[in-house]
Amino acid sequence: MMQRRSFLKLCSAAGLELTVPIGQAFAESPAENQRELPSYDGPYYVVFNASGGWDTTYLMDPKGINNINRLYKEGDIVTEGNHRFAPNAAHIEQGISNEDFFSKYGKELLVFNGLDYSVNNHSPCSRYMATGKLDSLAYPTFAALVAACNGPDVPLAFLTFGNYSATGNLVPMARVPYLNSLNRLANADGVDGSARHAFHDDFVRDRIERALERQMQSRIGTARLPRVERSQSMLYSAQLNSKALERISPFVPETSPRQRLSQQVDIALASFRAGVCVSANLSIGQFDSHANNDVDQMKLIPELLAGIDYAVMRSEELQIREKLVVIIQSEMGRTPTYNQGNGKDHWSVGSIMFMGPQIQGNRLIGATDENQFLVPINPGTLLTDSETGIRVRPEHLHAALRDFANIGDHKCSQQFPLKVAESERLRGLFGENPSPVS
Repeated sequence: MMQRRSFLKLCSAAGLELTVPIGQAFAESPAENQRELPSYDGPYYVVFNASGGWDTTYLMDPKGINNINRLYKEGDIVTEGNHRFAPNAAHIEQGISNEDFFSKYGKELLVFNGLDYSVNNHSPCSRYMATGKLDSLAYPTFAALVAACNGPDVPLAFLTFGNYSATGNLVPMARVPYLNSLNRLANADGVDGSARHAFHDDFVRDRIERALERQMQSRIGTARLPRVERSQSMLYSAQLNSKALERISPFVPETSPRQRLSQQVDIALASFRAGVCVSANLSIGQFDSHANNDVDQMKLIPELLAGIDYAVMRSEELQIREKLVVIIQSEMGRTPTYNQGNGKDHWSVGSIMFMGPQIQGNRLIGATDENQFLVPINPGTLLTDSETGIRVRPEHLHAALRDFANIGDHKCSQQFPLKVAESERLRGLFGENPSPVS
């Protein structure tokens, strides 16, 4: 009786009304015991954002002529399979060099050079790269869209750590800044997030959850104000999601490396592995190197690559690498010329990289010329074609990504059409066709 009185007090404090006899409230039915918590089993999508605009000539689109860079010459450019990249091992102090990164992942990497951002301001470029739509603030990012299509009911469907993160009102945006914050979510009933010191025992938590479900079921179909109905639905979902979030605890590491991306990676991968997350938007900033371009890029590019490497290695430990799709992008490139401060300004031509299951690696698609202007490509063959090719823009990539993720025809995607002409769709971008080499 003491436990029942405590339970009633808890319900009253939470603003709940028990509309069933107390005996029924504590009864358990077979259907309730078989109830499944929301879960998602992959594939998982992680987007790495080099925020500010990376210098692609110091990574996957090397230029050793026309004084475009000051650290290497044309004859120094390194190759790995079909990839060409800038040598930087001799110029970095921390992180992973291009040489080590491409040696380790070149066979899995798809590199696209010569992407037309169309504009060169941070805000519209970030939006364009994230959503595939330049002229609208309503469109969701790809990460949010794929979360809404594949796992809208899981608690942390779309995780974001910065950069452009619009959701199109399709799915909640989840922000979990620290591992300690994730532990608190996973142990929401624990004092200070401790699993050893719970506010309520399992018996009480289970009864509250069942009472909420009965209340929800009893009111389905009853005419109610939309605001009231939404509030009650959110209350019930929060309780159910709290239960689902408990699955994260076994996958949260006790410590994380000090690099900026590592903690973001640990939060995202633990959430993936627990089945409570579909996609994550990761971000590392300060790439906007208007001064001292070479020094800044030689610090930031190795840090970015080290974060990607950590994500892949950690996904192996968690046994989800075969389900992990990685997108590596920035909202713009850097100019082919230096300014008076030894920096490089905004450039509306850039690159993007992909790797993951069903993505054919060791592939280089697209190109820029000796002055770092893009070369059009044939969308059917993916080969460079200066005469009749198209300028590939973010909407072309996003249309291909939607098809790759099998969400192109989903009702959520149809709410936000990209309007890419059939004749301009990139055929075989992720590997359906033989590997092209520009």
